[in-house]
Amino acid sequence: QVQLVESGGGLVQTGGSLRLSCVVVGRSISAHVMRWYRQPPGKQREWVAQIGSGGHTEYPTSVKGRFTISRDIDQNTIYLQMNSLKSEDTGMYTCRVFPYNDWGPGTQVTVSS
Repeated sequence: QVQLVESGGGLVQTGGSLRLSCVVVGRSISAHVMRWYRQPPGKQREWVAQIGSGGHTEYPTSVKGRFTISRDIDQNTIYLQMNSLKSEDTGMYTCRVFPYNDWGPGTQVTVSS
């Protein structure tokens, strides 16, 4: 059974930083594309970071230069370092083994001004 569990969310002021974690059980992160997504209040879910099986990373323009995805293969865990946070970064952040329908329950990030 595949399980993903996110943690690290919370309330932070504009300009602050947070580091999210996603522990994966049941699939090896080194063999799959891993993604972080977020869903702002009242909006559709969008992807914010991706790391490929070879370690290549990609980001949409909205977070490029501020967010960094990384992984610890030994711990089968991926991370999302978020810096220079803005109010529009507020949302529920989830991780996924792409393209499978394996999702975590999410961790809430709220950025206040």
